[in-house]
Amino acid sequence: MRILLFPPVLIMLLTSLLSASAYEIEQHKVFPAPQEGANLRIISNSDIDIFSPMVEAFQRKYPSVSIDYTVVSSTELMTALYDEKQVFDVAISSAMDLQVKLANDGFTLPHNSPVAGLMPDWARWRNHVFAFTQEPASVVYSKSAFAGLEVPTSRQNLISTLRNHPERFLNKVGTYDIRQSGLGFLFATQDARTSDTFWRLNEVMGSLNARLYCCSADMISDITKGNLAIAYNVLGSYASARAASDPDIGILELEDFTTLMLRSAIIPAGAEQPEIAGTFIDHLITASWSEEGADYYPYPKLNRNEIAPNLSLRAIRLGPGLLVYQDNLKRQHFLQEWQNAIIQQ
Repeated sequence: MRILLFPPVLIMLLTSLLSASAYEIEQHKVFPAPQEGANLRIISNSDIDIFSPMVEAFQRKYPSVSIDYTVVSSTELMTALYDEKQVFDVAISSAMDLQVKLANDGFTLPHNSPVAGLMPDWARWRNHVFAFTQEPASVVYSKSAFAGLEVPTSRQNLISTLRNHPERFLNKVGTYDIRQSGLGFLFATQDARTSDTFWRLNEVMGSLNARLYCCSADMISDITKGNLAIAYNVLGSYASARAASDPDIGILELEDFTTLMLRSAIIPAGAEQPEIAGTFIDHLITASWSEEGADYYPYPKLNRNEIAPNLSLRAIRLGPGLLVYQDNLKRQHFLQEWQNAIIQQ
């Protein structure tokens, strides 16, 4: 048997290449600058097709800045910054708890924004975490799959509908795999804190052999393909965009409660372009919170009131309260209970 011996230098090079790409990249795009200048590296869990207008608008103001935009899941974003210390200038995520943990544990830089006055106090945390969207956790369904059925208006209604029609919904229910999705984990913990119907609903979905997903986009795609009849806790901004072009997609308006997530931006501690990163965050703040708004802002219009007029809307608060389920023991206990409910083997 022939044994191949590699020089130590080559072994070190291979090891560094492998470690450099240990986090999983979903999409990547470079937005070249019209003029020669600096390069801003952004890591984000916002899809390129949705977020591109924000990037292109920034480059119209600052034509010498090229943007290197990497899309990952919220969990992989945490891996890249927290575990692997990868170098990025801006990090954008829907997983509010993970953003707060990065800031709390010293992995972010402060930014004293000159436009911070546009924001309500509750939309930023310690000048480290800056929210620029309000997006609901939605229940998305196929109208054709619900033909002849009354559309549920609460989680209890939804539980009854799924329980009473197993032949229609077996293998046709989708939700986040919260072991993989940081946003899915955030939505699940918030649901559980708000109402005990969360656990009953998960048990019913589990009895129907629920399909588990990493991402909202994949759930919505499977609804359009007929693989799913309904998907729980889908990101509302993605669902609304797809529903606008597909008349079979419906979004349930649940009367008991709807969770509102705040997508946020931070400057990682290892940023190589912290000043430009701060300017980009100011761009996000202005587009989202100014009274006049911006035509390139791709998300639902923001409500400046902490408690929305519709009392069924429950906004998640930025702050240390989000760190409760980041405690390893609490996290593992929650995940075990969730697995027992939804993975019924």
